Amino acid sequence: MTKLDLSPERRAELVVRLQAYFSDEFDEPLSAFRAEELLTFMLKELGPSLYNAGIQDARAFLSDKLDDLDIEFSLDEGT
Repeated sequence: MTKLDLSPERRAELVVRLQAYFSDEFDEPLSAFRAEELLTFMLKELGPSLYNAGIQDARAFLSDKLDDLDIEFSLDEGT
């Protein structure tokens, strides 16, 4: 299975956002260490499903566009 990686900058941004979320929603502080661990858990548990759903969405989108191309550029064969 492919590991989902984030850039260090994106990971740091998400840690800050998790800390803010816990503070706002639960009125509870979340240390950077715990936020990092929570992020790692979420990526491991949710990441593959979200990635696969994105791939399926992209596949469906491209399939629709290819169908549109077939219609747009098909020539009448005249029977």
